[in-house]
Amino acid sequence: MTKNIEKNIAITGTGLFVPPCAISNEQLVNSYNGYAEQFNADNAEAIENGDLEAMEMSDVAFVEKASGIKNRYMMEGEAVIDPALLRARLSKEADDDIYGEPVSLKMSLGAAREAMEQANISGEDIDLVIFSSSVWERIVPSIACEIQNKLGTKGFAYDMAMGCSSATFGMSAAMDAIISGMASRVLVITCEYITPLMNHRDRDSHFIFGDAAVAMIVEDESISQAPNPFRVISRKLFTDFSKNIRAGFGTRMMAEEGDDVMENPDWRFSQSGRTVFRELIPAVINHVKTHLSDEELEVSDLRRMWLHQANIHMNQMAGRKLLGEEPTMDTSPVILDEFANTAGAGVIIAFHKHRADFKPGEVGVICSFGAGYSIGSLLVKRI
Repeated sequence: MTKNIEKNIAITGTGLFVPPCAISNEQLVNSYNGYAEQFNADNAEAIENGDLEAMEMSDVAFVEKASGIKNRYMMEGEAVIDPALLRARLSKEADDDIYGEPVSLKMSLGAAREAMEQANISGEDIDLVIFSSSVWERIVPSIACEIQNKLGTKGFAYDMAMGCSSATFGMSAAMDAIISGMASRVLVITCEYITPLMNHRDRDSHFIFGDAAVAMIVEDESISQAPNPFRVISRKLFTDFSKNIRAGFGTRMMAEEGDDVMENPDWRFSQSGRTVFRELIPAVINHVKTHLSDEELEVSDLRRMWLHQANIHMNQMAGRKLLGEEPTMDTSPVILDEFANTAGAGVIIAFHKHRADFKPGEVGVICSFGAGYSIGSLLVKRI
């Protein structure tokens, strides 16, 4: 655990970019079932002979019961709900090179500008840009450097990742830069353009994720121009290696043989959901309790918990075990019913949408958890 000893550091602005395509459970289920029915019909003989397993149908009730998700937003939703495609299909915007403008750049800039407006700053006031996300649209050149270029920020920029804890780990890195004197004001962006990584032909996971981008201004409190900052009292980070949440896409894919490598489900998101639930939730509960104890605080001292938005059952279990009672939208707000799992962005969407009612002196905890395994928590106080 690291306290703010040398300087008071505050979160002074947050921003959210919501993609244009809202996709309901009904739309996803209908598209999946359309594909599954055609697959089963085309392979009826092999299925009957036992050489191939029939695809199981999905339904809306199953999706909502399994996840608590009712809707999600996507950058390329129309292709995903086309039974003939069932995958994101990129529409490149005009640019002067073969790549086109990154989708994640548009998302990031939308979130960043709202965060900057909240903090009452402009691009030239920012010393460092950190692009901290679970997935990157490209490896080089750095997305953070492109954001820096578009916003006209000073100093330097870099990309980093820590799965679903990317936002909290990114904010911790921002704090380190401020404490060291390398920066006074940092823009942290968590842009989760994650639906292209999904296997939309997998009944058990095709509904889990949505796209979104969030941005946070983290700065030395003494220079803040924001009206309602949240001081970071302390932060606590944890990692442990696990392959129970995985996506194999990377440079190794380029060395694979076969024309169907892009269709290989091993490259796309997959997880051992029950194992993750069993192993990670107890670790999260212990992590938060220890963090509070280190600060001589009790759970009862918290006005609110903003938790990672992965699955309604994970949120309810973590909230129940920590609070000693059923969590409510006031004590532990949920946004995944509308946004689905947005990986590292979800916890900040919850903070962004459910913090305006905090009074000066009230304390809350921002806690992310997920692939890695990773857990990141920030104790924050409205000042």
